[in-house]
Amino acid sequence: MVTPTMKKTLIAIMIAGVLAGAVPGNVEAQCGNTCSPTQCCSRFGFCGTSPDHCGVNCRGGPCINNNVALANIVTPEFFNGILNQAAGTCVGRNFYSRKAFLDAVNSFTQFARVGSVEDSKREIAAFFAHASHETRSFCFIEENGGASKDYCDKTKKEYPCNPSKGYYGRGPLQLTWNYNYGEAGKDVGFDGLNAPEIVAKDPLISFKASVSYWMNNVAGVMNKGFGETIRVINGDHECDGKDPAKVQSRIDFYRKYCSQLGVAPVGNLAC
Repeated sequence: MVTPTMKKTLIAIMIAGVLAGAVPGNVEAQCGNTCSPTQCCSRFGFCGTSPDHCGVNCRGGPCINNNVALANIVTPEFFNGILNQAAGTCVGRNFYSRKAFLDAVNSFTQFARVGSVEDSKREIAAFFAHASHETRSFCFIEENGGASKDYCDKTKKEYPCNPSKGYYGRGPLQLTWNYNYGEAGKDVGFDGLNAPEIVAKDPLISFKASVSYWMNNVAGVMNKGFGETIRVINGDHECDGKDPAKVQSRIDFYRKYCSQLGVAPVGNLAC
């Protein structure tokens, strides 16, 4: 997941979004009860009516939503086709489920629902491509050997690490690092810093945590191509020639799922 270096890319994206919304007449105030009924509250906390305000991760107001029924895209055949690739002995076989996924995305009304129907399908393909790569088609719930690794970034003072807890990879997108657990906990409603293990124990929270991470970090770069989503998720370890085999694995899953959903991949696929 996002490492300290990758935060630079995300900060740049956030600054660009804020500046794009900072045109007089478009942004009036920090969100709260200050937005008018015709304004959206942007993911950066400003009121306005532009696509930057009402698009991905819009927090309130008349947010853009294409009203696609995700259950019609993530069919039982699609989801079980992934799950059935995992061996019968895999712990994930009895943990991950289509129902848990669909229940989770009900809390995120813009997940894969911004843009055209084809855009929605590509975003679904991208999400499950990364999940398939990181969990080996839903075989694993937790990162192998993760408990022995230190994923505490002490520079993130707002997310103090509990020394008795481990912030290693858990869930569909293998949520990692204290700050990602902290953010997911705030969004989803669990104690991410003091009870990170719940992501590996509750299937609904597990999917919600991954979708929260996706919406906060990945969804905003989908329009730049699948390769940019790889860079955001694990670019420090895989992109720019660091681990081309893992990059190719993610791309292969993405192409496969795009084909199954009847859409063509667009944009740059590699990083």
